[in-house]
Amino acid sequence: MLYKFKSKASADLIMLEPNGRQILQIIGKDAVPQGIILPEQMLAAAVALEAAAAQNEVERQHAIDEAQALGHAVALSDAISLRKRAGPFIDMLRSCQAQSESIVWGV
Repeated sequence: MLYKFKSKASADLIMLEPNGRQILQIIGKDAVPQGIILPEQMLAAAVALEAAAAQNEVERQHAIDEAQALGHAVALSDAISLRKRAGPFIDMLRSCQAQSESIVWGV
């Protein structure tokens, strides 16, 4: 399944189901097949995503430091960080909030 986020104020944003579900959970929305984010909810959503991305980076750095302290080889993951995944969504939130347009998915 894909999540396709749409708004009149932004280009469509498409995410794979696990990534879209993670983003929706972080901003306090149920990961349901369809929904809406209202402009008055967007600032809080962007703040929540930025905080989760920062926490994710701290946790990743802690894991790297711990592995190095134990003398284990540190494998730099090719995985895309939450900050990089959430970045386009945060941009969409800001653009839509500035133009007072909702974001919808699954409709």
